[in-house]
Amino acid sequence: MEAYWAAAEARDWDAFGATLAEGVVYELPQTRERISGRDRYVRFNREYPGDWHVRVERIVADAEGLQAAARTGFTVTGEQEEEEAADLDAIHFFTFDENGLITGVTDFWPESYEPPAGREHLVERY
Repeated sequence: MEAYWAAAEARDWDAFGATLAEGVVYELPQTRERISGRDRYVRFNREYPGDWHVRVERIVADAEGLQAAARTGFTVTGEQEEEEAADLDAIHFFTFDENGLITGVTDFWPESYEPPAGREHLVERY
């Protein structure tokens, strides 16, 4: 999980993808979105608009290493320079396979919101 967050912050999409199982499923319950597959999930993160940075504040894992949770803080600046940065806290739940690859990620953000336009090609709504 530490490699996942470090790669995301560094925008090292090859390293990020290397932490994921081929069939990884990413879910955002608040927007009712799901992304299936490593390539789509990496692309979703690569194409995310604006400038963002993550601070990992806590990671907790089970003894077997098959489940973990993280609390993070994100600073997000919009695409327009005059937009103010937003500080957001999030909680993330991860599942792993026997090789330590991430098979599932579920993100919970502080408030419900409608997903931004432009990612319909990567997600399914439920």
